[in-house]
Amino acid sequence: MKASKPKKSTPKQTKIAQVMHKFKESNLHSGKTNTIVTNPKQAIAIALSEAEELNEKKK
Repeated sequence: MKASKPKKSTPKQTKIAQVMHKFKESNLHSGKTNTIVTNPKQAIAIALSEAEELNEKKK
């Protein structure tokens, strides 16, 4: 068998990981009110939104 190369993570994946890490530390805030996010589904939505912003900035 051939040895496979390690997969490189994309900037989108790293941004999602960073946001989810903030959520796990209870350090993720939402919107202008700066309320702490407690719902994991909301944290995922924020992570995906911020990751998409990275894509738009590159273009």
